[in-house]
Amino acid sequence: MANGSRQAAWEFFGAELKRRREDAGITQVELGSRVFVSGGYIGQFEQAIRKPQLDVAQRIDEALQTDGIFERLWRKLIKEQPYTEYFAHAAELERLATEICDWAPTVIPGLLQTPEYARAVFLASNPFAADEYIEELLRGRMDRTEILKDTTRPVYWAVLHEAALRIPVGNPAVMARQLDHIAVLMQERKVMVQVMPFAAGAHPEMGKMMWLMEFEDAPPTVYTEGVLSGSLLDDPAVVKRARASYDLLRAAALSPEASLALIESAAEDYRRCASTT
Repeated sequence: MANGSRQAAWEFFGAELKRRREDAGITQVELGSRVFVSGGYIGQFEQAIRKPQLDVAQRIDEALQTDGIFERLWRKLIKEQPYTEYFAHAAELERLATEICDWAPTVIPGLLQTPEYARAVFLASNPFAADEYIEELLRGRMDRTEILKDTTRPVYWAVLHEAALRIPVGNPAVMARQLDHIAVLMQERKVMVQVMPFAAGAHPEMGKMMWLMEFEDAPPTVYTEGVLSGSLLDDPAVVKRARASYDLLRAAALSPEASLALIESAAEDYRRCASTT
């Protein structure tokens, strides 16, 4: 399903939600209280600005006595979107974020990836997949990177462990172009990137990727990912603790200027390696 068609389908979801809610004679605030979200969230669901998580869709069905229609619609739409189910909601929220903070312990974050690097990552995870499947994953990944090109792009801050620069993904030429890409984004002041050097030793969230998002009119969230699973959390205490961990990571990392120098040096190392092979 193309992006435009998918958005139209979510707009149908929202319009149907509004119709069913109004037929039941309840306000957005009243429905929100029954399904444990704010009335503002219900309004955003109805306008297809936000997409509800599965448990919210299920509670809407229960509150409006709609015989599972919103759960079925949700499952149909999630199945036909280009991301894994556990990541889909985070990807939708990413488009609305005013600030995104990434911590990447081993792999360059998706928003910073070049097509060649992303393809190599997907092939490593799916060595027996058909080309069409890899290309579908790649299109979804590259669609996400478009938000950094918008004039209304979010403030984007990434802390990369030096391991993400040194672990070769693809071949040396792919890595050189990947690191050059990050350097250009930094030089154009579209992103802020710091590198956590090996010399920093132990640090918070070792081995765990973390992704914080803030919004203009909604609570901040934190997304973490494990093996074939992901968690999107908005509990204020959890987000506060994650923010504190991220602040410690930034404090232990190299300055943006020193980070840029290290990224450019690593890119040159890969270029020299590529020229000798």
